[in-house]
Amino acid sequence: MSSVDDAQPETIAEEPGFKELGITGSVLSAIRDLGYETPSPIQRATIPTLLSGRDVVGMAQTGTGKTAAFALPILERLDVNRVVPQALVLAPTRELALQVAEAFESYAAQMPDVRLLPVYGGQGYGVQLSALRRGVHIVVGTPGRIMDHLAKGTLDLSELDYLVLDEADEMLKMGFAEDVEQILSQTPEEKQVALFSATMPPQIRRIAQQYLRDPEEISVKSKTATNANITQRYLVVSYAQKVDALTRILEVENFDGMIVFVRTKNETETLAEKLRARGYSAAAINGDIPQNLRERTVNQLKEAKLDILVATDVAARGLDVERVSHVVNFDIPTDTESYVHRIGRTGRAGRTGDAISFITPRERYLLGHIEKATRQQPTQMQLPTAEDVNTTRLARFDDAITAALEDTGRLDTYRDVIAHYVRHHDVPEADVAAALAIVAQGDKPLLLEAEDDRLAAAVDAAGRPPRERAGADRGTREARPARRGRGDYEAYRIEVGRRHRVEPRQIVGALANEGGLGRDDFGAITIRPEFSIVELPASLDRRVLEKLRDTRISGKLIEIRPDRGAPGRRRDGDRGFDRRASRDDRPARESRAPRDERSADDDRPARKPRHRKD
Repeated sequence: MSSVDDAQPETIAEEPGFKELGITGSVLSAIRDLGYETPSPIQRATIPTLLSGRDVVGMAQTGTGKTAAFALPILERLDVNRVVPQALVLAPTRELALQVAEAFESYAAQMPDVRLLPVYGGQGYGVQLSALRRGVHIVVGTPGRIMDHLAKGTLDLSELDYLVLDEADEMLKMGFAEDVEQILSQTPEEKQVALFSATMPPQIRRIAQQYLRDPEEISVKSKTATNANITQRYLVVSYAQKVDALTRILEVENFDGMIVFVRTKNETETLAEKLRARGYSAAAINGDIPQNLRERTVNQLKEAKLDILVATDVAARGLDVERVSHVVNFDIPTDTESYVHRIGRTGRAGRTGDAISFITPRERYLLGHIEKATRQQPTQMQLPTAEDVNTTRLARFDDAITAALEDTGRLDTYRDVIAHYVRHHDVPEADVAAALAIVAQGDKPLLLEAEDDRLAAAVDAAGRPPRERAGADRGTREARPARRGRGDYEAYRIEVGRRHRVEPRQIVGALANEGGLGRDDFGAITIRPEFSIVELPASLDRRVLEKLRDTRISGKLIEIRPDRGAPGRRRDGDRGFDRRASRDDRPARESRAPRDERSADDDRPARKPRHRKD
């Protein structure tokens, strides 16, 4: 197994360029136009191997440049005269699928004949079917929707030359392992396979051994799980203080684009609205927002028409916007993997980035977990004081005056206007300038009152160790968001059960991916022999339910519908799983039924579903 270390500096003379790696012609020209000069470690190790025709198993974290590592060799060897699917890239989420598709498009900018199709849940079938009928060279998609097209007979992989499994371990955690194997079984034996994964659990290792031929194993070792270019800070703040604290930070921090992560869909809309009311260009993005609108919102962030994106974890993976200089964890995630992927939205491709996390006093224990996972110690920050805010406001006010003074053409006109006022009203010019500043500022005061800075004092008290904080202010209690009660959920029946070897994580992964649902949207999951009962929010949008009707788990259509039985009871032998019981202790995707509760039938191989030939 070859191993490279992306943390070790190398001299420029020792680093081969993309041309030396074997990239030529239109592909080389396109990446040069994009500003690509020096390949990353994973690219240096992988590109020559893939160009030679050998299979690859690559172990690399997100953000290391692995997309180009497999996309460039595919484009280099693509036969544009054969308008059939020659390359298939499987990704765990639609966000990552879209990111990979966009990367392919940019690398193929000077190859107008290349036809690429992203295939994912949440997008209408009509667009995908039309493109498939016209013919495509490269398909990038999520396992569930690829399985749908294979079942319908609308996607033909019989002439596939290249297959890429991107973030294979994440597909495993989301319950797509069986779907991936079903897809692999329907591809030609004579194909080249590249598997990329941040970790190598036994099931991924088994897939690699079964479906890859003598692969070259390439491992990119990093000293830290997160990019060293990202500065990590945290602020201890009560829930009730978060909005005001965020506003202070926005005033003082020199940011370009920002993603603010919250825990629930409702909070994205609420916080975005509050930020807009305070004068910031902000928009929400979550699983309930139609895919085309989400894509439009992300493009606005890229084009600087929008400065702040308030998002749930639906945007944590696959969102790559160069402008994002800051990530704020408004609600800190309880699992460190989500934290790593969230802050990985900044500091990409060698750029610097800032990650700020709001932590309530009761969440302090998470700091140790974050430090262990990232091998970096976040620094505690202090809330900007009124004096800090005033300094920033005065600096911006000075900059505005300086910019206006440089506009000499308009300055002469207004100089005459001021002179006319001074002559007719006998007022000093300095007083006129101050009056104009009042007019420009409006009702909002330019400066905060430093002696009455209650917010900074309250946040400072929240950030003290518990013993110091106990006597500081016993009259204020931290406001906490209300938990969902049992009446907030509605039971739905899906037609997959223990006989289909289904597990809770597969259900969660499939429904979350197709419907854009979050971790907090799932209640109890009860698995029975022929079907399962899943509790989803009682306020679930009907449009989301329509999306879920076409979802498949283990190749079987789930046929989701409201359950009319008694979802709260569990019969002997049923496997039940209540996400609410474990939500505070561990991430949802790690939850599974105990091994000793599985029936003897679980050891039998699953039957492959029959596929219709339309």
